[in-house]
Amino acid sequence: MALRIERLIARQVWATAFKNRAFFGVLMGIGFLLVYAAVTGWVSFRQQNAMGRQYQQQARQEWLNNPDKHPHRMAHYGHFAFRPKAPLSVFDFGMESFLGNTVFLEAHKQNSVNFSEAGFSTGLLRFGEISLSMVLQLLLPLLLFFVGFGTVASDRETGTLKLLLSQGVSWQQLLVGKSLGLIAVMLILYGPVMLATGLLWFGLLWFGLQGGAVNADQTLRLLLLLGSYFLYLSLFCVIAVLVSARCRTAKTALVSLIGLWLMLTLVLPRASQALGSYLYPAPSKAKFLADIQADVLKEGDSHNPNDPHYKELKDSLLTAYGVDSVQKLPFNYSGFVMAEGEKISAQLYNDHFQRLLAIYDQQNRFSKTLAFVNPYLAIRNLSMALSGTDFASYVDFQQQAEQYRYDMAQKLNELQIELISNQKPGPTDKPHQIGKNHWQEIPDFTYQSPGVASVFRHETISLLAFIFWSGLLWVVAWRLTKTLTAL
Repeated sequence: MALRIERLIARQVWATAFKNRAFFGVLMGIGFLLVYAAVTGWVSFRQQNAMGRQYQQQARQEWLNNPDKHPHRMAHYGHFAFRPKAPLSVFDFGMESFLGNTVFLEAHKQNSVNFSEAGFSTGLLRFGEISLSMVLQLLLPLLLFFVGFGTVASDRETGTLKLLLSQGVSWQQLLVGKSLGLIAVMLILYGPVMLATGLLWFGLLWFGLQGGAVNADQTLRLLLLLGSYFLYLSLFCVIAVLVSARCRTAKTALVSLIGLWLMLTLVLPRASQALGSYLYPAPSKAKFLADIQADVLKEGDSHNPNDPHYKELKDSLLTAYGVDSVQKLPFNYSGFVMAEGEKISAQLYNDHFQRLLAIYDQQNRFSKTLAFVNPYLAIRNLSMALSGTDFASYVDFQQQAEQYRYDMAQKLNELQIELISNQKPGPTDKPHQIGKNHWQEIPDFTYQSPGVASVFRHETISLLAFIFWSGLLWVVAWRLTKTLTAL
């Protein structure tokens, strides 16, 4: 009997929503935006990944086509690494447009990732891009507030609420029924969006546009994305019903919900980012690079023959091999020095980079902690992480590219140590060089995306925030059932 009452109340909410002509207009507008977001996401994914694969193959071919050359010249010739787009980036663009996707890899130098979409766009990109996730995160909650503001408050104004309660309907049944009815309305848009996301994701993987096949990791990411958005939107349905139940008039409920939406989706996210940057300031790029260079000069400059560190290194090698000049060493001394310099500079760079990441982690952790105040922050961070478009995914690419750069430089230094003579060529001799077949010994760069376990590691706070909000709304609803009145 109780379940029947809640179902009847839910049907009443459903019927009331679809009697409103304005609701159909808004629904069609949001539906148009969803179609636009799906098409642009698909086109952007295909174009950028196809371009990345083309240039990665071109860079590899140009590397292999180099003629016989000195290994150190090849180290400075360098290579490129391109970051592919994740399959679920068609759903959530995340930070893709701001973080860049290409890095030039060369010896003795760690270059930043460049060629972001924001670098070629106008300042309008700062207002965000229309994606499927953006519509679900921002516009659908607003629509739910417009539909749900009068679920209880309108009944109170018309006297229907007093009639329902007098006939034995409890506040618990009323709030549950109203919430279920609003959730049913939410499914009208949520269902097609997630179905389209699944079809796009499956198409990208199945037809090889991502360069892979459907696997358990990507499937789990999609399922977690479906579940997290359903929970997020259900929370907004419950919030709308509770605010409507608490307000005396529908007008008051509408104003309260719009103000709450503005606070949760616009004000607090911007404020949390600004406050996090203020509390944990990060150095500028110029200062970051200058600090690294200063530490390299203190530790040892491999290009300075009079550097104390390398002078001591040379003396120890001469003593160990019992010779009086580096030309008599059984290996190429310059290559040995370059390998030592690469090791030192890479270690110093990684140390500074880890300290910089620690600052960014403090900023991000501060913002993520505010998810306990704002569920929008929880879904935004979790959505980007599951879609592979968050800051952690970008850092993972940068670290893999740096490891590849270091391995490439050290392999070429090894070739110089082993195959290049210590004796300088005469004025009429050809420069020292090795055969071009050695370039094949260095594999092409291949990015390995992190598993879904990394999402749980980086987004623990967001997951806990969802649990907190679910419990909080349950407690608030239970308390309201004890204090609410029909008048």
